[in-house]
Amino acid sequence: MRTWSDRHPATRDIARHFNYEHLPQELRDVSQQFHDLAEHLIVVLPDSPELTAGLRKLLEAKDCAVRARKAAHDDGTAATEPTGSRAGE
Repeated sequence: MRTWSDRHPATRDIARHFNYEHLPQELRDVSQQFHDLAEHLIVVLPDSPELTAGLRKLLEAKDCAVRARKAAHDDGTAATEPTGSRAGE
């Protein structure tokens, strides 16, 4: 993720938590999707308390998704294709 040196300190601080390069590949794939969305939001939205709150909630969701992928991988139950009502769309 960029350094965002021109952005508010709160935006810069939370943005760094979306980095995913340090993760193993099976977790990186999930985390990267959240990184890309966070980066898009930082590009298109101005610094504000609402941006910071939205990024914080996105970070919480990313952490949950990464933990779910890790647990599934550890258990040998990692999904390889989307499942549910939207699969195949």
